Amino acid sequence: MKTGPKRLAGLACVFAFVVVSGCNRLRGGGSNATPTTEDEKTLYTLGMLLGRNLGTFNLTAGELDFVKAGLSDMVLKRPHKVDLDTYGPKVDALARKRGEERVEIEKKNSKKYLEQAAHEPGAVVSPSGLVFKTITPGTGPSPGPTDRVTVQYEGKLTDGTVFDSSRKRNMPATFPLNGVIKCWTEGVGRMKVGEKAQLVCPSSIAYGDSGRPPTIPGGATLIFDVELMSIAPTNAPPATPPVTLPPQGSGKLQLSSPGKLHPPGKK
Repeated sequence: MKTGPKRLAGLACVFAFVVVSGCNRLRGGGSNATPTTEDEKTLYTLGMLLGRNLGTFNLTAGELDFVKAGLSDMVLKRPHKVDLDTYGPKVDALARKRGEERVEIEKKNSKKYLEQAAHEPGAVVSPSGLVFKTITPGTGPSPGPTDRVTVQYEGKLTDGTVFDSSRKRNMPATFPLNGVIKCWTEGVGRMKVGEKAQLVCPSSIAYGDSGRPPTIPGGATLIFDVELMSIAPTNAPPATPPVTLPPQGSGKLQLSSPGKLHPPGKK
């Protein structure tokens, strides 16, 4: 599901309240306190989620200090240093501005990464910009656009950050090949059963300038390590529980209920 600036700010407020309230209970009371109990580890995780949801702002260490000050003053009911009604509406504008700036940074960095990936031994660059590289060959036919495929995969940003992994969940993904981002439709469509390959996907055939915040920034090139496990025609009886595809995709697999998955959807 796409997360806009307003929803981003709302999530930040929810997490912030819980995080700041909980951090006061951490041993030592300081930002360097190490969580040890289950509650402390959970509260620390909420802080991580807050940080992830603030990723759009691309904050420096100095700017983060102002965020911390605002959180503390609000939660501890201390006098405010700015008027909330005046500056509250500016949060969304700043999120948009910073988001646009980050898109340009991502595209600049991605260009270098794509050029390097294209020159690796065995790499093939398609007209769409996909950089495809077989890691371990497979056998048999390749899937058609309407076939249903089962894969194991891991998705990373160019800085190495893993934003999604079916391997980590130990839960292969099954989906119609034409129901996902263009990079996957094209890349997995080149693979044979048993094959392991790397797909380097420019943003134009992934999630574009909008990205999928907070995990995938706009303009991001994505790297997928994919293993094609099996192929089945669309009209074949499902070998695994059915897949429910979201209208626009989420940028990652999301458990909606036991046995139901949302694979990387169309942009």
